[in-house]
Amino acid sequence: MSPTPTRMRRIAAPLTAGLLAAGALSLPAQQAHAAGSVVRVTGSQGNWQLTVDGSPYQVKGLTWGPAVADAGRYMPDVRSMGVNTVRTWGTDASSKALFDSAAANGIKVVAGFWLQPGGGPGSGGCVNYLTDTAYKNQMLDEFPKWVQEYKDHPGVLMWNVGNESVLGLQNCFSGDELERQRNAYTTFVNDITRKIHGIDPNHPVTSTDAWVGAWPYYKRNAPDLDLYAVNAYNAVCDIKSAWEQGGYTKPYIVTESGPPGEWEVPDDANGVPQEPTDQAKAAGYTRAWGCVTGHRGVALGATMFHYGTEYDFGGIWFNLLPAGQKRLSYYAVKRAYGADTSRDNTPPVVTGLSVEGDAGKVQAGRDLTLAVGASDPDGDAISYEVLDNSMYVDRSGQLTARPHTDLGGGRLRVTAPDRPGVWKIYVKATDGRGNVGVETRSIRVVPPVVDGTNLALNKPATASSYQTGGGDCPCTAAGAVDGKNDTRWASDWSDPQWLRVDLGTRSTFRHVQLVWETSYAKAYTIQTSDDGQSWRTVREVTDGNGGVDDFDVSGTGRYVRVNGTARGTGWGYSLYEFGIYN
Repeated sequence: MSPTPTRMRRIAAPLTAGLLAAGALSLPAQQAHAAGSVVRVTGSQGNWQLTVDGSPYQVKGLTWGPAVADAGRYMPDVRSMGVNTVRTWGTDASSKALFDSAAANGIKVVAGFWLQPGGGPGSGGCVNYLTDTAYKNQMLDEFPKWVQEYKDHPGVLMWNVGNESVLGLQNCFSGDELERQRNAYTTFVNDITRKIHGIDPNHPVTSTDAWVGAWPYYKRNAPDLDLYAVNAYNAVCDIKSAWEQGGYTKPYIVTESGPPGEWEVPDDANGVPQEPTDQAKAAGYTRAWGCVTGHRGVALGATMFHYGTEYDFGGIWFNLLPAGQKRLSYYAVKRAYGADTSRDNTPPVVTGLSVEGDAGKVQAGRDLTLAVGASDPDGDAISYEVLDNSMYVDRSGQLTARPHTDLGGGRLRVTAPDRPGVWKIYVKATDGRGNVGVETRSIRVVPPVVDGTNLALNKPATASSYQTGGGDCPCTAAGAVDGKNDTRWASDWSDPQWLRVDLGTRSTFRHVQLVWETSYAKAYTIQTSDDGQSWRTVREVTDGNGGVDDFDVSGTGRYVRVNGTARGTGWGYSLYEFGIYN
């Protein structure tokens, strides 16, 4: 049930986590709260329940994404969904406003404390839990201060120590040492739990990890936990059997769930994770809640992922309302939690998105036509927006709007990105009533096809400098004239730099194509020479932005060079291909 290590988890520590770790936050001078609730895990083996002030309480929750300052704006909407609980990853001085707003709306908080290396695969902040007593003592001092501060707040449901660190420790250690660290970490979680219990006997303590494979460590080393917690997406329905086979004697909550993540889906034809459709994502929440409630007397509820408004790669994958627009998943959660959706205006349903032509060979900077099938259950007019994302090119999570032309009949024409690699294209269908349907497909962008013969292919090439090592280097001049888009020339990190091709004989050419890596030229010239000494400029570029530079040019000479005079980044110049065509 462990995510594949290469599929990075999208969760990051809250902004306050670094401050907590640094001990930079201080307590407010005064403490004044209304009386808090008494929360208990009651019952016996296989027949547990959570109670709040003696009444049964099933966690119907969501993880919390908006800024604390926006809690008053969003918490009423959370309540309208039938949600009674939100989960956070960090607790500090700013938490009071969130607790206040939650309590004012009849909602309680699973209040998190962040421990390194939280967040599972891809997370940083390695800690040696066997030897780093300074860090452990700092957390043993810091967390209980906030428990003392908020233990009587009516917004608190329980405390949650750590997030995915048993799994995340694999990024820091291996072999026998990894086992020792996992045992030490879960022992430390128990130390914190005991200290919290000493201050606040009225709220349970749990600890979240990313897989049920972490539970044997908690079973062995953290007996003082009141219940377990796990983040599980596509594997959520496997928890019950794992719990039964593991011989556990504590109940649990699911602290993140929803549709399958990147690490759980097959790759598409372009070799990147195939994101589920909006309809499949909505079904994922319904399925998850069904499996949680199906483990009666043991699974005490869930805080599903994610009541977030972030509008980026991860936000489109998981958020119920990216940019504040509600999706099919939002209404699926609302129905699962028993709220009335009969009078809701619901989102457009995107039933199909395809790329006309070959999605594996989309020419950079050329026209790209998308075919969209969408309908609105309420008969609302649908408007479209097209966006792209370069996560699989440069790890950027940003979404960028692309101007489009509506050709009618659900066909939208856009200009393809001009950087080679696998991109994601998104189509948003909005109804003007705060709802959105989103569908996405990947495309592989390739350099435009050029008629004619590439005179530079496999010809002798030299350069002013080249990188001798590091990453995929050595990156000699030959890498830019071998006809391959996965080898390159990379220069020193200074200006000017040049790359020269010897065509072997005086030749006339009419077109040049430069395929830049991330490190591109902002300003450069294309020059020719008959002797390799005296150069004539046939094209000057002063506004380069990387990607593919593809232009007609008239030139004659035995030697042709690209002469970079201003880099576009802090690195050097880096060219996948320098094509010279007759």
